[in-house]
Amino acid sequence: MSAVPARRMIAVMVLVPVVVALALWAFAWPAARTAPRDLPIGVAGPAAAVTQMKQGLEQREGAFEVHRYDDEAAARAAVEDRVVYGAVVAGPEGTKLLTASGAGPVVAQLLKEAVTAQAPAGAQVQVTDVAPLPSGDPRGTALAASALPLALAGVAAGALVTMAGLHGARAAATLLGASVLVGITATAITHSWLGVLQGDWWTEAAALSLTVAAPGATVAGFAALLGTPGIGLGALLMVLLGNPFSGAASAPELLPEPVGALGQWLPPGAGATLLRSVAYFDGRGAAAPLLTLSVWAALGLVAVLAGGRRRTPALAEPRHPSPVPVA
Repeated sequence: MSAVPARRMIAVMVLVPVVVALALWAFAWPAARTAPRDLPIGVAGPAAAVTQMKQGLEQREGAFEVHRYDDEAAARAAVEDRVVYGAVVAGPEGTKLLTASGAGPVVAQLLKEAVTAQAPAGAQVQVTDVAPLPSGDPRGTALAASALPLALAGVAAGALVTMAGLHGARAAATLLGASVLVGITATAITHSWLGVLQGDWWTEAAALSLTVAAPGATVAGFAALLGTPGIGLGALLMVLLGNPFSGAASAPELLPEPVGALGQWLPPGAGATLLRSVAYFDGRGAAAPLLTLSVWAALGLVAVLAGGRRRTPALAEPRHPSPVPVA
């Protein structure tokens, strides 16, 4: 056996376990370490009751970030604005818990269990969902499951544009056109057919389009700057890291640090947060993920255009015909 095939065999045998180990770390580790970490929650009511509730929540060191509000109306507004995931309100009729399953049903259930455990024996905790999930997706599983297909759609768009030999403005226009069509198609399926989303139809379509455009432009941009290996780098960043770090199935604050924060800086995580905001909160809390996706898309498109310009002079150089020998 020659040396070159032998080296290739060894490289493949070593590379496959490395990739599997990386994938298991990226997907299994955050799932196995799911727990609240500085999870924003509000408290409201009389001073004595609020102090008692705050002390009870802070007993779980590092689990909750407690925000204090004057009354139930202020606490409800904070939940609806996505400042906190929920709020505990103490009043003459007992303890009330405001949740928002639209922000994450796992978090809503976690808060219900934590507040119920703190309540006096026999006391009932009234739970009100101020941003409920639609009947088409009562557990929020369909929305969480959409993160991976959207990331794959973006990676596929960037890879196909590259392999089709499109460069510069044509590549950018193709990426944007494909992203818009994917966004419209995805909205037709999730909103009109499955009833998973319940916000403004065209706003959801725009959010989904941007969620696809950001990874697509990134992959194509890497490929324009680095060549074919850029596709692999983009896929690694968007799918192998971006998807499990997105917090789409739970919440960023339930993932190990710094994975939760890092995931919100990547398109899959920002896209999931943006989609929740436009689908269940009338766009409140959408500014940060919108900015993140826009930056990724813009930088990727700039790289695509720069790569196209770099190729243009070489293609445009006139070829001088060889002199014809005179007989």
